[in-house]
Amino acid sequence: MENEALLDQFAAIEKKVEELIEISTLLQTENLKLHDTIKILEEELHQKKVLDQRQAEERALFRSRIDNLLAKLEGVTRS
Repeated sequence: MENEALLDQFAAIEKKVEELIEISTLLQTENLKLHDTIKILEEELHQKKVLDQRQAEERALFRSRIDNLLAKLEGVTRS
């Protein structure tokens, strides 16, 4: 009878261990997916920063060219 109780306890422990292993496997899989998502988002963020920098440089160039044109016009109107 005591042996039967011990076997039942071992069976319960084995079941819990199997459940924990299954949960651990699922969490590892989810963790890998999240790491992949992070990599994708970091790359998208990097590309957005590059694009924003390029646009800022273009705006600065356009402003400079407009300022030069305005200066030339001002010089013409003063003449």
